[in-house]
Amino acid sequence: MPLYENVFIARQDISGAQVDALADTFTQLVADNGGEVKKREYWGLRNLMYRMRKNRKGHYVLMNLSAPPAAVAELERTMRINEDVIRYLTIRVDELEDGPSVVMQSRGSRDDRQRRGDRERSGEGREMERPAAERSVPEQASPEQAVPEPAVPEQAVPEQAVPEQPVPEQPVPEQAVPEQPGLERPVPETAEA
Repeated sequence: MPLYENVFIARQDISGAQVDALADTFTQLVADNGGEVKKREYWGLRNLMYRMRKNRKGHYVLMNLSAPPAAVAELERTMRINEDVIRYLTIRVDELEDGPSVVMQSRGSRDDRQRRGDRERSGEGREMERPAAERSVPEQASPEQAVPEPAVPEQAVPEQAVPEQPVPEQPVPEQAVPEQPGLERPVPETAEA
């Protein structure tokens, strides 16, 4: 039978027990259609890269499947319909991985590291406590390598006199005002010559 890896993300609103019940439902669905779930991992509640359906976090679950294509199609159809599933992805693989997945392995190595607060309390990782000889010194150019920029004398630009020309007076055109019934328009007075 073909081998598949399926990862689905459930909404952040549901509890871990509800996520397990959802995964059990999907496992039973695959079994009813002639397939088998070889491995199931709960990766926990993780931050999403961007909002999906108004969710910023989601419960991640990985399932390794050995199932016919019809069972996988039915599983994906059910995930599409289910409101608690935000996203899912199923890929066909040549062989299934033994042991924990890469996500679970990286989680274990993260727990082994020393936390930032512990490191600061014990004095590790502070720049000021290291001897001056061990601190990194930024490289500076030697005096013979430094080339001063030549000073450019500012040249005085002679001001040119601009002759003033009289501005001819132009009559201001009267603005057209649409006539409305019932309103009389004032007539401008004209100068008689």
